[in-house]
Amino acid sequence: MSENLKRTPLFDSYKVYGGKTIDFGGWELPVQFSSIKEEHEAVRTKAGMFDVSHMGEIAVQGDDSLAYLQKLLTNDVSKIQPGQAQYSAMCYEDGGTVDDLLVYKIAENDYLLVVNASNIEKDFEWMKNSVIGNTIVHNVSDSYGQLALQGPLAEKVLQRLTKDDLNEIGFFKFKPNVKIGDHDALVSRTGYTGEDGFEIYGEPAAIVALWDLILEEGKEDGVLPCGLGARDTLRFEACLALYGQELSKDITPLEAGIGFAVKLKKEDDFIGQKALVLQKEAGIPRKLVGLEMIDKGIPRHGYPIYKDNQQIGEVTTGTQSPTLKKNIGLGLIDSKFIELGTEIEVEIRGKRLKAVTVATPFYKRQK
Repeated sequence: MSENLKRTPLFDSYKVYGGKTIDFGGWELPVQFSSIKEEHEAVRTKAGMFDVSHMGEIAVQGDDSLAYLQKLLTNDVSKIQPGQAQYSAMCYEDGGTVDDLLVYKIAENDYLLVVNASNIEKDFEWMKNSVIGNTIVHNVSDSYGQLALQGPLAEKVLQRLTKDDLNEIGFFKFKPNVKIGDHDALVSRTGYTGEDGFEIYGEPAAIVALWDLILEEGKEDGVLPCGLGARDTLRFEACLALYGQELSKDITPLEAGIGFAVKLKKEDDFIGQKALVLQKEAGIPRKLVGLEMIDKGIPRHGYPIYKDNQQIGEVTTGTQSPTLKKNIGLGLIDSKFIELGTEIEVEIRGKRLKAVTVATPFYKRQK
């Protein structure tokens, strides 16, 4: 594997736990430790832990930070209070997506943005070039490592390692100074698997220690170290967007189905707002739909989708669902064909195989 690949602080721990690494957007990361299906099942029924230290962190501070973020982001940042997180996106002027991200409001005029690993440098440049007033923007990614403990037993296991009441951390909320074992961490509850769970941010050395501590604590509960493979199948079943597949510079947030994070009527104009308003008024030309194979075959990213010998779109993500035991996918297709139950065809290895549009998300946990 290329020596130029970036590595997280946990790289040396992968071998200890049997991790098999791959090149993921310029990072050498584990695709699996045991097997994708076993790790997927652990997260759905018990808990699993992921190293997500490759994600980027960008600090935004200063008296004009709120006005700046309102200009930069599609969601309404004025609605969140300290201790709350918000899902949002950055757009180009034409409405295409720069990135999707999380905003953590640490305090007044103090925010932390968590961005996708493959977009860190691009996002940081875009943000610096969009600065207004006395806003200060810092790429602080090297100061953080991040773990994600996900699954129905996540709270039970993590609670045994801290005196802080984790039940106080509601969905899309966080605590900045949680003591886990001997280490301080920011702990949030946003999730990217469709299950309950926590994100744990801390100094790189602390995250390395917490990886071992949490896995040891959760061993008897069946907590497994998990890789990118299970992370992708889990988020896909819950229909959570992945940048580079459901979102890109050529796919707007409205087309990708994250319109809930796009506030077209907020008072502060944001970059790309006019283009998105026009797109909505004219009728969104393409939309993301669920599809289930009728014929035998697995839809994969980039496979073309047809209706009556006319290409109407392509698959953004597809796999054999470990939970549903079905071959399913997400497709970005012409809006004329999104009605549920529409028969379509997916071209797989040169053959057009029958599929049907279905409701999403494919999986929703029982609360």
